[in-house]
Amino acid sequence: MSPRLVRAADDATGRRDTPLRITVDGTPLDGVEGQTIAGVLLASGRLTWRESPSGTPRGVFCGIGACFDCLVTVNGVRDVRACRRRARDGDDVTTQSRAEEDAR
Repeated sequence: MSPRLVRAADDATGRRDTPLRITVDGTPLDGVEGQTIAGVLLASGRLTWRESPSGTPRGVFCGIGACFDCLVTVNGVRDVRACRRRARDGDDVTTQSRAEEDAR
């Protein structure tokens, strides 16, 4: 899967974008209403946002919520699947690392 942002003016469906802004690890990212958190991250150029227990980078794998590679913390709630959760204006997203948890 490669990130790609289709501008509203170029979209054949005639959609009208409602902008939103989320914060990911303190960095503001812009998206549009209806995008998932994973969609906002991918459109911003981020392909990974979590580490597995072995320390390998993870992002979107299946994109449909069947796996757990895209987990993030959203507004203090851990283990949210970024591919399933629609972004909401003002969301505070924090990336997760299983490598850190397993080291404890």
